Amino acid sequence: QVQVVESGGGLVQPGGSLILSCTASGFTVSSVPMSWYRQAPGKEREHLATINNSGGSTNYADSVKGRFTISRDNAKNTVYLQMNNLKPEDTAVYYCKRGGWWSFWGQGTQVTVSS
Repeated sequence: QVQVVESGGGLVQPGGSLILSCTASGFTVSSVPMSWYRQAPGKEREHLATINNSGGSTNYADSVKGRFTISRDNAKNTVYLQMNNLKPEDTAVYYCKRGGWWSFWGQGTQVTVSS
């Protein structure tokens, strides 16, 4: 079955950190661009970060640059999003997306930043 599954969300206090995981099956994460997005209630889905298949270069949205880091572990076929210094406005459902000629999303994982 070809899919991506996100995990690692939860409740965290402002200033805290979380690591989200996106585990792929049916394809290798290093063969296509992989991205993280988020969607807060009442807002459009927002691109956060991409790691490219060629060379593993990365790019980030300005809203998370310097706080979030995207990476991948080819041996585990998993892409990560390290999130530091979390703010209440980071509260959203976070999605992993396979890019390339056949793109699709995972089911998402909820991140809530609150004291």
